[in-house]
Amino acid sequence: MSEPAQDSLSDIRPDDHEGYMRLALSLATKSPLKPTNYRVGAVMVDKPTNQVLATGYTLELPGNTHAEQCCIEKLAQKYALTGTRLGDALPDAIALYTTVEPCSQRLSGNKPCVDRILEVGKHIKTVYVGVQEPDTFVTGNSSRRKLEDAGIEVLLVSGFERDILEVATAGHKT
Repeated sequence: MSEPAQDSLSDIRPDDHEGYMRLALSLATKSPLKPTNYRVGAVMVDKPTNQVLATGYTLELPGNTHAEQCCIEKLAQKYALTGTRLGDALPDAIALYTTVEPCSQRLSGNKPCVDRILEVGKHIKTVYVGVQEPDTFVTGNSSRRKLEDAGIEVLLVSGFERDILEVATAGHKT
């Protein structure tokens, strides 16, 4: 559950969306291969200070955890707050970088990542995604609409699609 050393992140400049997406992609490669999950990486950044607040990847924490969920749970643990109260401790302008669009539905019965993001409140201003969620497990992901309806900007960081999908689907039957 350790975070990358701050020194290893110091070369990512403010608003270097590609640098943060590369970091998220490197985190995704740590996810175990599982035919029923995408291997996803996520990074939460305090935009004004360019400080990485949390990182996460699929199945990093116990349970059937997703990358965005791991970021939020690690921050909640750090501040000893529940996910719904976490916004009270966070800076006002957070960017979330995630290799795959946050899920809008969980077949496992767990809370979808989009709902976890919305619970943090208005602190997450922008969600940067590498690819839209493929229709493999759930069709018609509505995360983008839900986030935008809540005033959160959703932006694609292009150029990583092939690499992200290769990592995300490793371990799936073809």
